Amino acid sequence: MPSATNVMREEQLAELLKATSRSFYLTLRALPKPVRSQIGLAYLLARAADTIADTDLVPAAQRLTLLKQLSLRFAGGKALSSVGELAGHQASNGERSLLERLDDALALYDTLSTVDRALTQNVLETITSGQILDLVRFGTATSSNPIALKDSAALDDYTYRVAGCVGEFWTGMCLAHLDIREPVDRHQLIEHGIRFGKGLQLINILRDIPADLNRGCCYLPLSELTAAGLTPNDLADPKCWPRVQPVYYRWLERAEAHLACGWAYTNALPRNWRRVRLGCAWPVLIGLETARLLRSGNPLDASHRIKISRVKVYRIILHTILALPFPSRFAAIGQIKSV
Repeated sequence: MPSATNVMREEQLAELLKATSRSFYLTLRALPKPVRSQIGLAYLLARAADTIADTDLVPAAQRLTLLKQLSLRFAGGKALSSVGELAGHQASNGERSLLERLDDALALYDTLSTVDRALTQNVLETITSGQILDLVRFGTATSSNPIALKDSAALDDYTYRVAGCVGEFWTGMCLAHLDIREPVDRHQLIEHGIRFGKGLQLINILRDIPADLNRGCCYLPLSELTAAGLTPNDLADPKCWPRVQPVYYRWLERAEAHLACGWAYTNALPRNWRRVRLGCAWPVLIGLETARLLRSGNPLDASHRIKISRVKVYRIILHTILALPFPSRFAAIGQIKSV
């Protein structure tokens, strides 16, 4: 049972979550209480690591040191060096507050049960390893001289490290704490959970090509670009879109296939896990809708960032809530092109 001090910290962390991610905050609020705080805390710590990795105004070597220290801290190592300097560089009030309160989040992490600590440590170390790999891989990259991932295996590995492992963690946490009233295939659930996370990350990558290139990062594999007669620099020119399409659409199709597994995952969850079903349905359906928009636009055009509207998000939420009591109707939602 957490102490009064820890309860206060949990409330503060909930506010931080709301400030750093409105979309995930909605998902988190839908989750049942037995898993809500653990998943929320893991998200915030992963977001803190991501913020450290992305603070470009601080030298990469310094960020790399902090990420390595943070990974060791997750494993029970010594206290993390101050991140105060990084906090001062954040344009977002939420991310600045998150770094300022990182010690509070880590103190709450220390109070987790043995099972929860093992699950949370594993996912955070995996995510941080992906961020460390990114800093090393793209350390010399610039917007005029971008670096691309080597091949499809590198991209698949990256999507597992930063997102696929989250589906694995989420599933493990729910299986450990929630009442299971019907048979479930745990192995398949975990496998689909991993693909669920990979699909969401691929959608983000395919949507954010211009922003990533501005940082010198190209996640489309160099081997596939080269085979198509392209270089990473070509992705900065919207006029190259017709030539990029074959490579791009192969990965978009893979993202959609992963999200289809995410929808199968959602419907394979025990029916009494109503809140978890909703919490999974929303990102899957938002991802599928974003994929549809990516097919109808030019994702290389930085002046027209493709993003699902807030009205569409609310429509998805309402539609799923109304359909949830009717399994066949709920299952059919993910089979249509647009909600």
